[in-house]
Amino acid sequence: MVCLGNICRSPLAEGILREKARAAGLDWKVDSAGTNGYHTGEAPHRLSQKVARHNGIDISHQRARQFTVADFQRFDKIYALAGDVVDDIRRISGKQFDPKKVDLLMNEAHPGKDEDVPDPWYGPEPGYHEVYAMIDAATDKIIAKYSAKEPAKNP
Repeated sequence: MVCLGNICRSPLAEGILREKARAAGLDWKVDSAGTNGYHTGEAPHRLSQKVARHNGIDISHQRARQFTVADFQRFDKIYALAGDVVDDIRRISGKQFDPKKVDLLMNEAHPGKDEDVPDPWYGPEPGYHEVYAMIDAATDKIIAKYSAKEPAKNP
């Protein structure tokens, strides 16, 4: 899960998908990153943490990190939270960019619409709830799509 700063959207996406994969008995490694390094080492935004807690998910242990070209070797799928983030991933990755591995997260919920998850950074709390709901819907589709292909493991 990749956004700009790895402080608002992608930590929520990481936490939501990780929890859903765990609940489904899927042995997935879920991580998040940002395409800039402005917040490296910081915890998620306080409102992202608050909205996650409100929904029963603790993301307080996460720390922001910058997306690297090595992420293409580490992960099977890379979801960007916005189109400009895909452009940044392409720029950072150079010749290692693999378009088969990268997609916009919201294309899982609304295929082919290329919708961005809005950045709630400068807005009030309701924007974080809207972002949570969008990510929640997309991650439901991811779980349904891939859990049918992977046998569940006992917890």
